[in-house]
Amino acid sequence: MSWREQFNRWNQFEELEPTLKKGLTKLSQNEQHLEEAFHKSLEFGTGGMRGVLGPGTNRMNIYTVRKAAKGLAFHLEEQSLGFKGRGVVVAYDSRYMSKEFAIETAKVLGVHDIPTYIFSSLRPTPELSFAVRHLGTAAGVMITASHNPPQYNGYKVYNETGGQLPPGQADEVINKVNSVEDELNIDVLTQEELEDAELLRWIDQEVDEAYLEELNQLIGQDTISNDLSIVFTPLHGTANQLVQDGLNQAGLKDVHIVEEQAKPDPEFSTVASPNPEEHQAFEMAINKGIEVEADILVGTDPDADRLGVAAINSEGEYQVLTGNQLGGLMLDYLLSQRKEIPENAVMIKTIVTSELGKAVADHYGVATLNVLTGFKFISEKIEDFNQTGNHKFMFGYEESYGFLIKDFSRDKDAIQSTLMAVKMADYYKSQGKTLFEALEDLYKRHGYYLEDLYSIKLEGMDGSKQINSIMESFRIRPIDRVGELTVQAVEDYQIGKRTIMETGETESIDLPTSNVVKFILSDDSWCCLRPSGTEPKIKFYFGVKGETREESEKRLDQLKEAVLDRIVVTN
Repeated sequence: MSWREQFNRWNQFEELEPTLKKGLTKLSQNEQHLEEAFHKSLEFGTGGMRGVLGPGTNRMNIYTVRKAAKGLAFHLEEQSLGFKGRGVVVAYDSRYMSKEFAIETAKVLGVHDIPTYIFSSLRPTPELSFAVRHLGTAAGVMITASHNPPQYNGYKVYNETGGQLPPGQADEVINKVNSVEDELNIDVLTQEELEDAELLRWIDQEVDEAYLEELNQLIGQDTISNDLSIVFTPLHGTANQLVQDGLNQAGLKDVHIVEEQAKPDPEFSTVASPNPEEHQAFEMAINKGIEVEADILVGTDPDADRLGVAAINSEGEYQVLTGNQLGGLMLDYLLSQRKEIPENAVMIKTIVTSELGKAVADHYGVATLNVLTGFKFISEKIEDFNQTGNHKFMFGYEESYGFLIKDFSRDKDAIQSTLMAVKMADYYKSQGKTLFEALEDLYKRHGYYLEDLYSIKLEGMDGSKQINSIMESFRIRPIDRVGELTVQAVEDYQIGKRTIMETGETESIDLPTSNVVKFILSDDSWCCLRPSGTEPKIKFYFGVKGETREESEKRLDQLKEAVLDRIVVTN
Protein backbone atom coordinates (compact mmCIF):
# COMPACT_ATOMS: atom_id res chain seq x y z
CA MET A 1 0.00 0.00 0.00
CA SER A 2 0.99 3.62 -0.49
CA TRP A 3 1.40 5.76 2.61
CA ARG A 4 -1.91 7.45 1.89
CA GLU A 5 -3.70 4.09 1.63
CA GLN A 6 -2.19 3.11 4.97
CA PHE A 7 -3.42 6.37 6.46
CA ASN A 8 -6.92 5.80 5.08
CA ARG A 9 -6.93 2.29 6.56
CA TRP A 10 -6.20 3.73 9.99
CA ASN A 11 -8.50 6.70 9.59
CA GLN A 12 -11.42 4.44 8.66
CA PHE A 13 -10.83 2.00 11.51
CA GLU A 14 -13.86 2.61 13.74
CA GLU A 15 -12.34 1.07 16.86
CA LEU A 16 -9.10 3.08 16.77
CA GLU A 17 -7.95 3.93 20.29
CA PRO A 18 -9.38 7.42 21.12
CA THR A 19 -6.08 9.14 21.91
CA LEU A 20 -4.56 7.88 18.68
CA LYS A 21 -7.70 8.90 16.78
CA LYS A 22 -7.33 12.42 18.12
CA GLY A 23 -3.64 12.45 17.23
CA LEU A 24 -4.40 11.22 13.74
CA THR A 25 -6.82 14.10 13.17
CA LYS A 26 -4.13 16.58 14.19
CA LEU A 27 -1.47 14.80 12.13
CA SER A 28 -3.61 14.92 8.98
CA GLN A 29 -3.20 18.71 8.93
CA ASN A 30 0.49 18.35 7.97
CA GLU A 31 1.05 16.14 4.91
CA GLN A 32 4.81 15.85 5.41
CA HIS A 33 4.39 14.60 8.99
CA LEU A 34 1.56 12.33 7.87
CA GLU A 35 3.76 10.73 5.23
CA GLU A 36 6.57 10.21 7.79
CA ALA A 37 4.09 8.38 10.04
CA PHE A 38 2.78 6.06 7.33
CA HIS A 39 5.41 5.70 4.58
CA LYS A 40 6.65 2.40 6.06
CA SER A 41 6.08 0.04 8.98
CA LEU A 42 8.16 0.75 12.07
CA GLU A 43 11.14 -1.49 11.56
CA PHE A 44 11.59 -4.41 13.92
CA GLY A 45 15.32 -4.94 13.59
CA THR A 46 18.04 -6.96 15.30
CA GLY A 47 17.69 -4.81 18.42
CA GLY A 48 13.88 -4.78 18.45
CA MET A 49 12.18 -1.53 17.52
CA ARG A 50 12.35 2.07 18.62
CA GLY A 51 10.42 5.06 17.40
CA VAL A 52 8.44 8.22 18.04
CA LEU A 53 5.19 7.78 19.94
CA GLY A 54 2.00 8.50 18.05
CA PRO A 55 -0.45 7.21 15.41
CA GLY A 56 0.86 5.55 12.29
CA THR A 57 2.50 2.38 11.01
CA ASN A 58 5.92 4.02 11.50
CA ARG A 59 5.26 5.04 15.11
CA MET A 60 5.26 3.41 18.54
CA ASN A 61 1.68 2.78 19.65
CA ILE A 62 -0.45 -0.08 20.99
CA TYR A 63 -0.97 -1.48 17.49
CA THR A 64 2.68 -1.64 16.47
CA VAL A 65 3.46 -3.11 19.90
CA ARG A 66 0.75 -5.74 19.40
CA LYS A 67 2.30 -6.59 16.03
CA ALA A 68 5.71 -7.11 17.68
CA ALA A 69 4.17 -9.26 20.43
CA LYS A 70 2.26 -11.33 17.85
CA GLY A 71 5.48 -12.01 15.98
CA LEU A 72 7.17 -13.05 19.22
CA ALA A 73 4.26 -15.41 19.99
CA PHE A 74 4.56 -17.04 16.55
CA HIS A 75 8.29 -17.46 17.13
CA LEU A 76 7.82 -19.12 20.53
CA GLU A 77 5.21 -21.47 19.11
CA GLU A 78 7.75 -22.77 16.61
CA GLN A 79 10.23 -23.70 19.33
CA SER A 80 10.50 -27.09 21.03
CA LEU A 81 7.57 -28.60 22.91
CA GLY A 82 6.79 -26.74 26.11
CA PHE A 83 8.97 -23.77 25.18
CA LYS A 84 6.17 -21.22 25.09
CA GLY A 85 4.78 -22.53 28.41
CA ARG A 86 7.80 -21.09 30.18
CA GLY A 87 6.41 -17.66 29.45
CA VAL A 88 7.84 -14.21 28.85
CA VAL A 89 8.99 -11.69 31.45
CA VAL A 90 8.42 -8.00 30.72
CA ALA A 91 9.93 -4.91 32.35
CA TYR A 92 9.53 -1.24 31.50
CA ASP A 93 11.11 2.13 32.24
CA SER A 94 9.77 5.60 33.04
CA ARG A 95 8.79 6.65 29.52
CA TYR A 96 5.34 7.55 28.28
CA MET A 97 3.19 4.45 27.61
CA SER A 98 5.81 2.01 28.93
CA LYS A 99 3.55 0.19 31.38
CA GLU A 100 0.68 0.23 28.87
CA PHE A 101 2.92 -1.40 26.24
CA ALA A 102 3.95 -4.05 28.77
CA ILE A 103 0.32 -4.96 29.39
CA GLU A 104 -0.48 -4.89 25.66
CA THR A 105 2.27 -7.47 25.20
CA ALA A 106 0.59 -9.74 27.75
CA LYS A 107 -2.80 -9.24 26.08
CA VAL A 108 -1.43 -10.62 22.81
CA LEU A 109 0.67 -13.42 24.29
CA GLY A 110 -2.31 -14.55 26.37
CA VAL A 111 -4.30 -15.37 23.24
CA HIS A 112 -1.57 -17.94 22.54
CA ASP A 113 -1.70 -19.29 26.13
CA ILE A 114 1.76 -17.84 26.82
CA PRO A 115 2.02 -16.56 30.42
CA THR A 116 3.57 -13.15 31.00
CA TYR A 117 5.42 -12.02 34.12
CA ILE A 118 5.34 -8.23 34.52
CA PHE A 119 7.00 -6.09 37.17
CA SER A 120 4.34 -4.00 38.89
CA SER A 121 6.57 -0.92 38.72
CA LEU A 122 9.50 0.19 36.60
CA ARG A 123 12.73 -1.82 36.60
CA PRO A 124 16.08 -1.47 34.80
CA THR A 125 17.15 -3.38 31.71
CA PRO A 126 19.84 -5.44 33.48
CA GLU A 127 17.27 -6.73 35.98
CA LEU A 128 15.02 -7.76 33.09
CA SER A 129 17.95 -9.69 31.61
CA PHE A 130 18.57 -11.29 35.00
CA ALA A 131 14.86 -12.09 35.48
CA VAL A 132 14.76 -14.13 32.25
CA ARG A 133 17.49 -16.37 33.64
CA HIS A 134 16.19 -16.39 37.21
CA LEU A 135 12.60 -17.28 36.25
CA GLY A 136 13.61 -19.60 33.41
CA THR A 137 11.35 -17.89 30.88
CA ALA A 138 11.54 -18.50 27.15
CA ALA A 139 12.04 -14.82 26.37
CA GLY A 140 12.04 -11.33 27.81
CA VAL A 141 10.83 -7.92 26.65
CA MET A 142 12.12 -4.55 27.81
CA ILE A 143 9.96 -1.51 27.07
CA THR A 144 12.46 1.34 26.77
CA ALA A 145 14.01 3.81 24.36
CA SER A 146 17.14 4.01 26.51
CA HIS A 147 18.47 7.59 26.34
CA ASN A 148 16.45 8.80 23.33
CA PRO A 149 14.41 12.03 23.65
CA PRO A 150 11.07 11.96 25.55
CA GLN A 151 8.91 11.47 22.44
CA TYR A 152 10.45 8.01 21.85
CA ASN A 153 9.78 4.55 23.22
CA GLY A 154 11.06 1.13 22.22
CA TYR A 155 10.68 -2.64 22.42
CA LYS A 156 13.71 -4.89 23.00
CA VAL A 157 13.41 -8.68 22.88
CA TYR A 158 15.65 -11.07 24.83
CA ASN A 159 16.13 -14.80 24.37
CA GLU A 160 16.18 -17.49 27.05
CA THR A 161 19.82 -16.77 27.93
CA GLY A 162 18.92 -13.23 28.96
CA GLY A 163 20.73 -11.67 26.02
CA GLN A 164 19.32 -9.59 23.19
CA LEU A 165 18.61 -11.66 20.11
CA PRO A 166 21.70 -12.57 18.05
CA PRO A 167 21.37 -12.21 14.26
CA GLY A 168 19.99 -15.69 13.49
CA GLN A 169 17.25 -15.57 16.12
CA ALA A 170 16.58 -11.92 15.35
CA ASP A 171 15.95 -12.78 11.71
CA GLU A 172 13.46 -15.46 12.75
CA VAL A 173 11.53 -13.05 14.98
CA ILE A 174 11.71 -10.26 12.37
CA ASN A 175 10.18 -12.57 9.77
CA LYS A 176 7.36 -13.48 12.16
CA VAL A 177 6.68 -9.84 13.00
CA ASN A 178 6.67 -8.90 9.32
CA SER A 179 4.23 -11.73 8.58
CA VAL A 180 1.58 -9.91 10.66
CA GLU A 181 -0.19 -7.94 7.94
CA ASP A 182 -2.93 -6.14 9.85
CA GLU A 183 -1.79 -4.64 13.13
CA LEU A 184 -5.22 -3.07 13.72
CA ASN A 185 -7.09 -6.38 14.03
CA ILE A 186 -4.90 -8.49 16.30
CA ASP A 187 -6.91 -10.49 18.84
CA VAL A 188 -6.23 -9.62 22.48
CA LEU A 189 -7.50 -10.63 25.90
CA THR A 190 -8.48 -8.14 28.57
CA GLN A 191 -6.28 -7.64 31.62
CA GLU A 192 -9.02 -9.17 33.79
CA GLU A 193 -9.20 -12.26 31.58
CA LEU A 194 -5.42 -12.64 31.75
CA GLU A 195 -5.31 -12.40 35.52
CA ASP A 196 -8.24 -14.80 35.97
CA ALA A 197 -6.49 -17.39 33.79
CA GLU A 198 -3.13 -16.72 35.52
CA LEU A 199 -1.67 -15.69 32.19
CA LEU A 200 -0.60 -12.36 33.72
CA ARG A 201 1.54 -12.71 36.83
CA TRP A 202 2.89 -9.67 38.67
CA ILE A 203 6.42 -9.93 40.05
CA ASP A 204 8.60 -7.76 42.26
CA GLN A 205 10.41 -8.54 45.49
CA GLU A 206 11.58 -12.08 44.78
CA VAL A 207 13.49 -11.04 41.66
CA ASP A 208 14.82 -7.88 43.34
CA GLU A 209 16.22 -9.87 46.26
CA ALA A 210 17.82 -12.47 44.00
CA TYR A 211 19.45 -9.75 41.90
CA LEU A 212 20.74 -7.94 45.00
CA GLU A 213 22.24 -11.20 46.26
CA GLU A 214 24.21 -11.47 43.03
CA LEU A 215 25.41 -7.89 43.54
CA ASN A 216 26.49 -8.86 47.04
CA GLN A 217 28.55 -11.72 45.60
CA LEU A 218 30.10 -9.28 43.13
CA ILE A 219 31.50 -7.12 45.92
CA GLY A 220 32.55 -10.16 47.94
CA GLN A 221 33.69 -9.92 51.54
CA ASP A 222 35.11 -6.44 51.11
CA THR A 223 33.11 -3.44 52.22
CA ILE A 224 33.66 -0.02 50.73
CA SER A 225 35.28 2.54 52.98
CA ASN A 226 33.10 5.06 54.76
CA ASP A 227 35.75 7.60 53.79
CA LEU A 228 34.48 7.52 50.19
CA SER A 229 31.78 10.05 49.32
CA ILE A 230 29.57 9.44 46.28
CA VAL A 231 26.92 11.44 44.45
CA PHE A 232 24.44 9.43 42.42
CA THR A 233 21.84 10.43 39.85
CA PRO A 234 19.48 8.03 38.04
CA LEU A 235 18.57 10.80 35.54
CA HIS A 236 14.83 10.32 36.15
CA GLY A 237 15.05 6.62 35.32
CA THR A 238 14.92 3.15 36.85
CA ALA A 239 18.17 2.72 38.80
CA ASN A 240 17.52 4.66 42.00
CA GLN A 241 16.32 1.94 44.37
CA LEU A 242 18.59 -0.88 43.22
CA VAL A 243 21.70 1.30 43.25
CA GLN A 244 20.92 2.59 46.74
CA ASP A 245 20.21 -0.94 47.98
CA GLY A 246 23.40 -2.24 46.40
CA LEU A 247 25.56 0.52 47.86
CA ASN A 248 23.94 0.09 51.26
CA GLN A 249 24.60 -3.66 51.42
CA ALA A 250 28.19 -2.99 50.29
CA GLY A 251 28.63 -0.85 53.41
CA LEU A 252 28.79 2.57 51.76
CA LYS A 253 27.06 5.17 53.90
CA ASP A 254 28.18 8.50 52.48
CA VAL A 255 25.80 8.49 49.51
CA HIS A 256 24.16 11.67 48.21
CA ILE A 257 21.29 11.45 45.75
CA VAL A 258 20.53 14.23 43.25
CA GLU A 259 16.97 14.56 44.49
CA GLU A 260 15.78 16.67 41.55
CA GLN A 261 16.59 13.73 39.25
CA ALA A 262 15.62 10.87 41.57
CA LYS A 263 11.94 10.75 40.66
CA PRO A 264 10.98 9.02 37.38
CA ASP A 265 10.01 11.63 34.80
CA PRO A 266 9.16 10.77 31.17
CA GLU A 267 10.06 14.33 30.14
CA PHE A 268 13.57 14.09 31.70
CA SER A 269 12.90 17.71 32.57
CA THR A 270 16.24 18.63 34.18
CA VAL A 271 18.49 17.55 31.29
CA ALA A 272 18.77 18.22 27.58
CA SER A 273 19.43 14.48 27.11
CA PRO A 274 19.15 11.71 29.75
CA ASN A 275 22.41 10.21 28.56
CA PRO A 276 25.55 9.90 30.72
CA GLU A 277 27.54 10.09 27.47
CA GLU A 278 26.46 13.75 27.31
CA HIS A 279 28.46 15.64 29.91
CA GLN A 280 25.70 18.22 30.45
CA ALA A 281 23.68 15.44 32.11
CA PHE A 282 26.12 15.70 35.04
CA GLU A 283 25.58 19.39 35.77
CA MET A 284 23.38 18.83 38.82
CA ALA A 285 25.57 15.99 40.06
CA ILE A 286 28.62 18.25 39.79
CA ASN A 287 26.90 20.97 41.79
CA LYS A 288 25.97 18.39 44.43
CA GLY A 289 29.50 17.03 44.38
CA ILE A 290 30.98 20.46 45.06
CA GLU A 291 28.50 20.95 47.90
CA VAL A 292 29.32 17.67 49.68
CA GLU A 293 32.97 17.37 48.50
CA ALA A 294 32.31 14.01 46.87
CA ASP A 295 35.06 11.76 45.58
CA ILE A 296 33.07 10.30 42.70
CA LEU A 297 29.90 11.17 40.77
CA VAL A 298 27.83 8.40 39.18
CA GLY A 299 24.98 8.69 36.66
CA THR A 300 22.88 6.03 34.95
CA ASP A 301 20.65 6.41 31.89
CA PRO A 302 16.86 5.88 32.12
CA ASP A 303 16.89 2.08 31.72
CA ALA A 304 20.14 1.76 33.69
CA ASP A 305 22.23 -0.13 31.19
CA ARG A 306 24.74 2.72 30.72
CA LEU A 307 26.98 4.21 33.40
CA GLY A 308 28.79 7.53 33.47
CA VAL A 309 31.36 8.50 36.10
CA ALA A 310 32.95 11.84 36.94
CA ALA A 311 35.98 12.32 39.20
CA ILE A 312 38.34 15.12 40.17
CA ASN A 313 40.93 15.94 37.50
CA SER A 314 44.37 17.56 37.81
CA GLU A 315 42.80 21.03 37.94
CA GLY A 316 40.69 20.03 40.93
CA GLU A 317 37.45 20.01 38.91
CA TYR A 318 34.95 17.25 38.23
CA GLN A 319 35.41 15.75 34.80
CA VAL A 320 33.40 12.98 33.18
CA LEU A 321 35.45 9.98 32.11
CA THR A 322 34.78 8.65 28.63
CA GLY A 323 33.40 5.14 28.25
CA ASN A 324 36.75 4.04 26.86
CA GLN A 325 38.63 5.49 29.83
CA LEU A 326 36.27 4.02 32.41
CA GLY A 327 36.34 0.63 30.69
CA GLY A 328 40.13 0.58 30.59
CA LEU A 329 40.33 1.51 34.28
CA MET A 330 37.76 -1.11 35.30
CA LEU A 331 39.49 -3.83 33.32
CA ASP A 332 42.89 -3.00 34.81
CA TYR A 333 41.47 -2.86 38.34
CA LEU A 334 39.57 -6.15 37.99
CA LEU A 335 42.57 -8.03 36.60
CA SER A 336 45.04 -6.50 39.06
CA GLN A 337 42.91 -7.64 42.02
CA ARG A 338 42.64 -11.27 40.92
CA LYS A 339 44.88 -13.73 42.76
CA GLU A 340 44.97 -15.94 39.69
CA ILE A 341 43.99 -15.38 36.07
CA PRO A 342 42.85 -18.46 34.11
CA GLU A 343 44.91 -19.40 31.06
CA ASN A 344 41.78 -19.27 28.91
CA ALA A 345 40.69 -15.82 30.16
CA VAL A 346 39.08 -13.54 27.57
CA MET A 347 38.01 -9.90 27.55
CA ILE A 348 35.37 -8.89 24.97
CA LYS A 349 35.03 -5.45 23.40
CA THR A 350 33.49 -4.00 20.25
CA ILE A 351 35.31 -2.98 17.08
CA VAL A 352 34.73 0.73 17.87
CA THR A 353 36.08 0.49 21.42
CA SER A 354 39.54 1.77 22.38
CA GLU A 355 42.60 -0.41 21.86
CA LEU A 356 43.66 0.58 25.39
CA GLY A 357 41.54 -2.35 26.61
CA LYS A 358 43.55 -4.78 24.47
CA ALA A 359 46.82 -3.33 25.76
CA VAL A 360 45.63 -3.81 29.36
CA ALA A 361 44.42 -7.35 28.66
CA ASP A 362 47.72 -8.24 26.96
CA HIS A 363 49.60 -7.00 30.01
CA TYR A 364 47.81 -9.55 32.21
CA GLY A 365 47.95 -12.39 29.68
CA VAL A 366 44.23 -12.12 28.85
CA ALA A 367 43.05 -12.59 25.27
CA THR A 368 40.91 -9.94 23.55
CA LEU A 369 37.93 -10.77 21.38
CA ASN A 370 36.44 -8.06 19.13
CA VAL A 371 32.76 -8.14 18.18
CA LEU A 372 30.41 -5.87 16.26
CA THR A 373 28.80 -2.89 17.94
CA GLY A 374 25.91 -4.00 20.12
CA PHE A 375 26.03 -5.74 23.46
CA LYS A 376 24.08 -8.69 22.09
CA PHE A 377 27.28 -9.83 20.42
CA ILE A 378 29.12 -9.78 23.74
CA SER A 379 26.27 -11.72 25.34
CA GLU A 380 26.31 -14.26 22.52
CA LYS A 381 30.03 -14.92 23.07
CA ILE A 382 29.53 -15.32 26.83
CA GLU A 383 26.92 -17.99 26.18
CA ASP A 384 29.29 -19.72 23.76
CA PHE A 385 32.00 -19.70 26.45
CA ASN A 386 29.64 -21.22 29.00
CA GLN A 387 28.45 -23.92 26.60
CA THR A 388 31.91 -25.00 25.43
CA GLY A 389 34.01 -24.24 28.51
CA ASN A 390 36.86 -23.22 26.21
CA HIS A 391 37.14 -19.68 27.51
CA LYS A 392 36.59 -17.80 30.78
CA PHE A 393 34.79 -14.46 30.54
CA MET A 394 36.60 -11.68 32.42
CA PHE A 395 34.94 -8.44 31.34
CA GLY A 396 32.92 -7.01 28.46
CA TYR A 397 32.45 -3.41 27.40
CA GLU A 398 31.76 -0.93 24.65
CA GLU A 399 32.75 2.70 24.29
CA SER A 400 29.16 3.91 24.71
CA TYR A 401 29.30 3.48 28.50
CA GLY A 402 28.18 -0.15 28.58
CA PHE A 403 30.00 -2.57 30.92
CA LEU A 404 29.46 -6.09 32.25
CA ILE A 405 31.52 -7.63 35.05
CA LYS A 406 29.60 -10.79 36.00
CA ASP A 407 27.36 -12.66 33.61
CA PHE A 408 24.34 -13.14 35.89
CA SER A 409 23.00 -10.38 33.67
CA ARG A 410 23.57 -10.69 29.93
CA ASP A 411 23.22 -7.09 28.89
CA LYS A 412 25.30 -4.09 29.81
CA ASP A 413 24.63 -3.47 33.49
CA ALA A 414 24.96 -0.04 35.06
CA ILE A 415 23.95 -1.37 38.49
CA GLN A 416 26.86 -3.83 38.60
CA SER A 417 29.15 -1.22 37.07
CA THR A 418 28.22 1.43 39.64
CA LEU A 419 29.28 -0.84 42.48
CA MET A 420 32.51 -1.76 40.73
CA ALA A 421 33.34 1.86 39.88
CA VAL A 422 32.75 2.88 43.49
CA LYS A 423 34.87 -0.01 44.78
CA MET A 424 37.61 0.96 42.34
CA ALA A 425 37.48 4.61 43.41
CA ASP A 426 37.71 3.52 47.04
CA TYR A 427 40.78 1.40 46.28
CA TYR A 428 42.60 4.25 44.55
CA LYS A 429 41.62 6.74 47.25
CA SER A 430 43.27 4.43 49.80
CA GLN A 431 46.44 4.89 47.71
CA GLY A 432 46.01 8.67 47.66
CA LYS A 433 44.90 8.76 44.02
CA THR A 434 41.87 9.96 42.10
CA LEU A 435 40.54 7.99 39.14
CA PHE A 436 42.20 10.48 36.79
CA GLU A 437 45.56 9.94 38.45
CA ALA A 438 45.04 6.19 38.07
CA LEU A 439 44.19 6.77 34.40
CA GLU A 440 47.38 8.75 33.90
CA ASP A 441 49.34 5.83 35.32
CA LEU A 442 47.59 3.57 32.82
CA TYR A 443 48.53 5.86 29.92
CA LYS A 444 52.17 6.02 31.04
CA ARG A 445 52.28 2.23 31.16
CA HIS A 446 50.56 1.48 27.84
CA GLY A 447 50.62 4.66 25.73
CA TYR A 448 48.23 7.57 25.34
CA TYR A 449 45.14 6.13 23.70
CA LEU A 450 42.69 8.90 22.85
CA GLU A 451 39.33 8.56 21.14
CA ASP A 452 36.47 10.72 19.91
CA LEU A 453 33.02 10.30 18.42
CA TYR A 454 31.30 12.61 15.97
CA SER A 455 27.65 12.13 14.99
CA ILE A 456 25.56 13.72 12.26
CA LYS A 457 21.80 13.58 12.77
CA LEU A 458 19.88 13.15 9.51
CA GLU A 459 16.18 12.53 10.03
CA GLY A 460 13.47 11.35 7.70
CA MET A 461 13.59 9.73 4.29
CA ASP A 462 16.05 12.25 2.86
CA GLY A 463 18.32 11.81 5.87
CA SER A 464 18.42 8.07 5.35
CA LYS A 465 19.46 8.58 1.73
CA GLN A 466 22.26 10.95 2.76
CA ILE A 467 23.58 8.47 5.34
CA ASN A 468 23.70 5.76 2.67
CA SER A 469 25.46 8.15 0.27
CA ILE A 470 28.15 9.01 2.85
CA MET A 471 28.83 5.35 3.57
CA GLU A 472 29.06 4.54 -0.14
CA SER A 473 31.48 7.43 -0.82
CA PHE A 474 33.99 6.08 1.70
CA ARG A 475 33.68 2.60 0.23
CA ILE A 476 34.33 3.85 -3.31
CA ARG A 477 37.09 6.28 -2.33
CA PRO A 478 38.68 5.19 0.97
CA ILE A 479 41.13 7.44 2.80
CA ASP A 480 44.77 6.38 2.32
CA ARG A 481 46.87 8.67 4.53
CA VAL A 482 46.48 11.00 7.53
CA GLY A 483 49.59 13.13 8.14
CA GLU A 484 52.51 10.78 8.73
CA LEU A 485 50.15 7.83 9.28
CA THR A 486 49.33 5.47 6.43
CA VAL A 487 46.16 3.42 6.06
CA GLN A 488 47.26 -0.19 6.34
CA ALA A 489 43.90 -1.93 5.91
CA VAL A 490 40.24 -1.25 5.16
CA GLU A 491 37.63 -3.44 6.83
CA ASP A 492 34.21 -3.51 5.17
CA TYR A 493 31.84 -5.45 7.39
CA GLN A 494 29.04 -5.28 4.84
CA ILE A 495 30.94 -7.64 2.54
CA GLY A 496 32.96 -9.27 5.34
CA LYS A 497 36.41 -8.46 3.89
CA ARG A 498 39.61 -6.82 5.07
CA THR A 499 41.73 -5.33 2.26
CA ILE A 500 45.47 -4.89 2.82
CA MET A 501 46.21 -1.56 1.13
CA GLU A 502 49.85 -2.17 0.18
CA THR A 503 49.22 -5.45 -1.65
CA GLY A 504 45.49 -5.37 -2.42
CA GLU A 505 45.11 -8.79 -0.84
CA THR A 506 41.86 -9.54 0.97
CA GLU A 507 41.03 -11.54 4.10
CA SER A 508 37.70 -12.69 5.44
CA ILE A 509 36.25 -11.08 8.57
CA ASP A 510 34.65 -13.69 10.80
CA LEU A 511 31.80 -11.49 12.04
CA PRO A 512 28.16 -11.02 10.98
CA THR A 513 27.35 -8.66 8.11
CA SER A 514 26.94 -5.03 9.17
CA ASN A 515 26.96 -1.64 7.44
CA VAL A 516 30.32 -0.59 8.88
CA VAL A 517 33.61 0.56 7.34
CA LYS A 518 36.80 0.75 9.41
CA PHE A 519 40.18 2.15 8.41
CA ILE A 520 43.22 0.76 10.25
CA LEU A 521 46.17 3.16 10.30
CA SER A 522 49.73 2.74 11.54
CA ASP A 523 50.59 3.09 15.26
CA ASP A 524 47.26 1.66 16.49
CA SER A 525 45.24 4.56 15.06
CA TRP A 526 41.91 3.93 13.33
CA CYS A 527 38.58 5.42 12.31
CA CYS A 528 35.21 3.79 11.75
CA LEU A 529 31.91 4.81 10.12
CA ARG A 530 28.54 3.28 10.91
CA PRO A 531 24.89 4.36 10.84
CA SER A 532 23.27 4.18 14.26
CA GLY A 533 20.93 1.25 14.75
CA THR A 534 18.63 3.15 17.10
CA GLU A 535 18.71 6.80 16.00
CA PRO A 536 18.68 8.68 12.65
CA LYS A 537 22.43 9.31 12.83
CA ILE A 538 25.68 8.38 11.16
CA LYS A 539 28.55 7.98 13.62
CA PHE A 540 32.26 8.54 13.07
CA TYR A 541 34.59 6.91 15.59
CA PHE A 542 38.24 7.90 15.93
CA GLY A 543 41.07 6.31 17.91
CA VAL A 544 44.78 7.13 18.12
CA LYS A 545 47.82 6.23 20.20
CA GLY A 546 50.91 8.33 20.93
CA GLU A 547 53.87 8.35 23.26
CA THR A 548 52.64 11.59 24.84
CA ARG A 549 49.26 13.23 25.30
CA GLU A 550 50.31 16.08 23.02
CA GLU A 551 51.25 13.67 20.23
CA SER A 552 47.94 11.83 20.54
CA GLU A 553 45.90 15.03 20.57
CA LYS A 554 47.64 16.21 17.39
CA ARG A 555 47.00 12.88 15.66
CA LEU A 556 43.37 12.86 16.72
CA ASP A 557 42.79 16.34 15.30
CA GLN A 558 44.45 15.36 12.01
CA LEU A 559 42.41 12.19 11.72
CA LYS A 560 39.11 13.92 12.42
CA GLU A 561 39.89 16.69 9.93
CA ALA A 562 40.86 14.25 7.18
CA VAL A 563 37.58 12.35 7.52
CA LEU A 564 35.06 15.06 8.34
CA ASP A 565 36.26 17.46 5.66
CA ARG A 566 34.91 15.00 3.10
CA ILE A 567 31.37 15.11 4.46
CA VAL A 568 28.79 17.19 2.59
CA VAL A 569 25.32 17.37 4.10
CA THR A 570 22.33 19.18 2.60
CA ASN A 571 19.41 20.44 4.66
